[in-house]
Amino acid sequence: MAGVPGRLLIGGGVSAVALVVVLAFLLGRTTSTQSAPSPSRSPTPTATTSPTVSEIFQRVGPSVVVIRTDDAIGTGVIAADNGTIVTANHVIDGAKTINVTFSDGTKARARVASADPGQDIALLMPESLPEILVPAVLGGSGEVGAPVVAIGNPLGLTFSVSSGVVSGLNRASKSDGGDLEGLIQFDASVNPGSSGGPLLDARGLVIGIVVSIADPGKDEAFAGIAFAVPIGTALSGGDGDGDGNGPQI
Repeated sequence: MAGVPGRLLIGGGVSAVALVVVLAFLLGRTTSTQSAPSPSRSPTPTATTSPTVSEIFQRVGPSVVVIRTDDAIGTGVIAADNGTIVTANHVIDGAKTINVTFSDGTKARARVASADPGQDIALLMPESLPEILVPAVLGGSGEVGAPVVAIGNPLGLTFSVSSGVVSGLNRASKSDGGDLEGLIQFDASVNPGSSGGPLLDARGLVIGIVVSIADPGKDEAFAGIAFAVPIGTALSGGDGDGDGNGPQI
């Protein structure tokens, strides 16, 4: 009888050890499961549809032309597949001859198809066209703070590009040709020779035609304020209000 409890004690000890091992194993599995980190996912870049300034220039540059008259240089943009060019009226006003140079180097005489001095907009029709004609896409509108790109021929530096933002809307500009209203104010650099060039939005759409700059120093140099006629106004008329003074460029 004295030996039996010993055996029972040993048997109970073995059972207890086995139970402890099982519990430890289960706890180990539970702990491992709970503490295992979830697989990390690599961050994906945010998709964007806005092209860079360089891409906009590559896309719209072929639609821009150099306009030379008797004693002046300006800019125009091809607006239709028949070769119609939109420019600023003061660029060609009173000119005896109008010559255009396309981006591929093709040169042609042009005539005035229509003119609206009140909006400072004119349409030109070239006598001949380049082998490949690339009209720009017109449309869209600017919002204050939105990015813009200007392409033109400032100071004779042909096919120059600059970028900035829309600084204001519904501005007015006084010039030798009269008061212009409902203008887009922007800060992309433009200078004499830029007039008639396209003002583009972040997608490369023509939202305006460059017509003038503010010139507080009276030296016809860019002071950070420029104006463009909205493309809708340029093609169909419109008005606005605001203030601002500058020469036509």
